[in-house]
Amino acid sequence: MTKIEALPPERRPSHVAIIMDGNGRWARKRLLPRSAGHAAGISAVRRVVAAAREIGLQYVTLYAFSTENWRRPKTEIAFLMGLLRQYFDSDLKQLKADNVRVRIIGGRDGLEKDIAGLVADAQDMTAANTGLHLSFAFNYGGREEIVAAARNLARQVRDGKLDADAIDCTMFASSLQTAGIPDPDLLIRTSGEHRLSNFLLWQSAYAEFVFIDTLWPDFSGEDLHKALAEYAGRDRRFGGVDSASDTPPRPLRAGAD
Repeated sequence: MTKIEALPPERRPSHVAIIMDGNGRWARKRLLPRSAGHAAGISAVRRVVAAAREIGLQYVTLYAFSTENWRRPKTEIAFLMGLLRQYFDSDLKQLKADNVRVRIIGGRDGLEKDIAGLVADAQDMTAANTGLHLSFAFNYGGREEIVAAARNLARQVRDGKLDADAIDCTMFASSLQTAGIPDPDLLIRTSGEHRLSNFLLWQSAYAEFVFIDTLWPDFSGEDLHKALAEYAGRDRRFGGVDSASDTPPRPLRAGAD
């Protein structure tokens, strides 16, 4: 298998987004409670962060908790919040030392005060880091993000601070929670499911998708390498013609293939 380090820079993704799916099924296969799957999933997060740093990826975004996940049993939600506390308590200092910049996208409504504080601390403590940009989508929903951005722009138009005709794709993107982060080049979903589940809907317009059967707790650095190698073999056209054309296409923020 071709290692990503051996590929030319133009075949390497800058931003990899991952839908971490399959914790419950992993636990069920082992006759364990769902909480055991979530706990095992934290180990996979650590493996992926280590592999991403070794490979030299610039941006990684992990889908940790969606706005729809609040519908789960209260005991499961409480356990997930506890895992978040444990992860930042145990890993934040190391992430800072490893030059990883942490960012959390998603709403703060509904989060307990100490969780909101952990989120703020994680971002503040690593804000000066210049290595891997690691984003967690926590209490996040793509539709909600788009609606919030539209509301923000609408208020500016209403207040006379913005001309509606000045709103374009670049301005809209700058109103999203991912402002300053490039759109994902590659989106990976584990566990064999083939859907976005309300994740980075705007940002994934031109992402390459790789769906793998591996359940998230079993996801390894080798799995990441395989997904990157598959990405490297894709011909990204961004609505233009193929790479054999005399005039290579220029990436667009939005449009139709």
